[in-house]
Amino acid sequence: MVAPLKDSWITPNFLTSVRLAIGLAAAAAFIPGAYRWSNLGAVLLVLSNFLDHTDGELARMSGKGSRIGHVYDLASDAIVTIALFVAIGMGVGAQPGAAPTAIATGGHALAGHLLSLSPTLLGLAAGGAIAAIFYMRMRIEQIAGKSASRQASMAGFETEDVLYLLPLVTLCGGLAPLLVAAAIGAPLFAIGVAIHLRRLLRRSQPQAPQSASGAA
Repeated sequence: MVAPLKDSWITPNFLTSVRLAIGLAAAAAFIPGAYRWSNLGAVLLVLSNFLDHTDGELARMSGKGSRIGHVYDLASDAIVTIALFVAIGMGVGAQPGAAPTAIATGGHALAGHLLSLSPTLLGLAAGGAIAAIFYMRMRIEQIAGKSASRQASMAGFETEDVLYLLPLVTLCGGLAPLLVAAAIGAPLFAIGVAIHLRRLLRRSQPQAPQSASGAA
C-alpha cells in the first residue's frame, strides 16, 4: 500500500502527522464516556495505529528518513497513547458508580475500589508511565542503538499491538477493567524499562583506572 507513495509528494512526516491527528481524534471520542463515541474512538485508534506503520515503511522505501522524523514518530506515539488513557479515564469518570460496580460484582473488589477513587487519576497514572517508557526507550536507543530499544514481540506482534483489540473491549463495555489494568501494568512495565536503562548506563560509564600495585 505504501509503495505507490514512494515517488509522490507525500513524505513520512506527513503520514506521521495524519496518524497523530486521527489518534488525537480517537482520544477525544472517549471523553464523553458514551457507548457509541467510545466505539468510534476505538475504530479511529485502530486506523491511527495502522498508519503508524506506514511512515517507517515509506522512509525505508524512499530514503526520506531522518533523525527528526524518527523522533517525531516516537513523540507522536507517546502523545496519542497518553491522550488515549487520560481520555478513557475521563470517559469512565463521566459515568460514576457504574463501572466500579460492574468490576466489583465480577469478583475484582480491589480493582473496583481503585477505580472508584478517580478514573481520571488512573488514566494519568497510565499515561504518565507510558510517557516515561517512551523517554527511556529513546535514551536506550541513544546508548545501545535502535535494536536495543525495540519492544518485546511474539509472532511479529509487539506489545503496543494489543490496542488493535480495543474495539472488542469497547463493544463489550470493558473500558473500566482496561483502565485499571493499564494503571497497574504500565507503571510496572516502566520499572522494568528503568532497570534495563540503569544497567546500560552502568555499562557505558568508563571504569576508573586501578592504582598500581605496590605504590607508596
